[in-house]
Amino acid sequence: MKNHFPLLDPLRFATALGVAIFHQMFWSWAWVSIGVPGFERYVAADVIYPSAAPFTWFGWVGVEIFFVISGFVIANSACKSSPGEFLLGRALRLYPAVWVCATTSLLVLLIFGSGSASQFIVPYIHAMLMVPKGVTGQWLDGVYWTLAAETAFYGLVFCAMHTKKVTLRHLAWGLTIYSAIFNAIALLILSCTTPDDLPYLIILMFRVPAAAFLLTHGCFFALGIWLFISANRKLTALEQVAVAITCLSGAAEIYFFASFFLTSIPAIADQSALVPIAVWAAAVLLIAFIANRSRNRRAAGIASPEAPAYWRTLGLITYPFYLLHNITGSAIIHFLVDAGLDATAALWIQLGLLVPVCWFISAKVEPAVRGVMTQTLSYFGKLPNRLPASRRPALSRGLRLPRPVPAR
Repeated sequence: MKNHFPLLDPLRFATALGVAIFHQMFWSWAWVSIGVPGFERYVAADVIYPSAAPFTWFGWVGVEIFFVISGFVIANSACKSSPGEFLLGRALRLYPAVWVCATTSLLVLLIFGSGSASQFIVPYIHAMLMVPKGVTGQWLDGVYWTLAAETAFYGLVFCAMHTKKVTLRHLAWGLTIYSAIFNAIALLILSCTTPDDLPYLIILMFRVPAAAFLLTHGCFFALGIWLFISANRKLTALEQVAVAITCLSGAAEIYFFASFFLTSIPAIADQSALVPIAVWAAAVLLIAFIANRSRNRRAAGIASPEAPAYWRTLGLITYPFYLLHNITGSAIIHFLVDAGLDATAALWIQLGLLVPVCWFISAKVEPAVRGVMTQTLSYFGKLPNRLPASRRPALSRGLRLPRPVPAR
């Protein structure tokens, strides 16, 4: 299938790289100052990069960017699939990499970690099944919290597809209002409390431990949907207001979390909460440009140009790279530093090593696992029927999508 939005692939990889650099050059040592737990501490390199803090502390905003991309991409996928096809496609996309990467992380923790093996088993099972760990449990790796938000969004889209009445526009409006109310309350609480106050901590809880509720991050998925709609037709005045609301809501969420960081971590107390907002806004403008260019090309009857193959490769590498960088990457840094290598050199070398490893996973291992999954499902159950080329799901009503041409 041709990718009509090829620029999203390098952007997706750039966001994962930003998160990796944030974890390895900042969070790996800064988390100690606020006592945040996580299994990555068992393989921490005990290396600090204080001089890099002003340039790395805001890398976490890559997650918010990725959620916008996810809203865009999932909307595109849902408009071309039946509910069964959509669900199967998501499972075949997510589970193979999770199984490979979670098992790799477990082995790294067992071999190089300082904790007991019994601590890792239950979180490993949660990761393999992609079942949220609950508010009080631990993730196998801190990065897995984003999968809870992603799977909650996929489930929401799947349920909307089953209604045959809810459209993407309805879904986007619901998430826009739902998340905007919460983030407005969060901003109000931020202005009246400190990170030590209970209301502040309750609001903060919905960012990571209770991410599956989509209260803080629903606006980012909604913005991705609105941008996808804009790639197919011009938005109405009311829809443009919705886009403005999601942008303000997203900026509020980023400002809240950035303020928590700046207040809690002395090393970055002199930084500005506007920096991650600016980075996120730049990425959103790029996605909006991609959407606008796609709509203009479609209106003019111009086919999208073929993207370089390596762009698509970057997109495929992103998922396993994101899942492996924290624990496996930290272990590699630890090993290289113990071997006498400079800390900065160790960091860049491990990033260079992870890229070909993740390419192998995405190009060789994941397809093999998907093949086994597909064969197993077809043997024990029934694969969903492909949607006829002449039909579109009810979710796509109002998008003015061109009808697919049946193959002769």
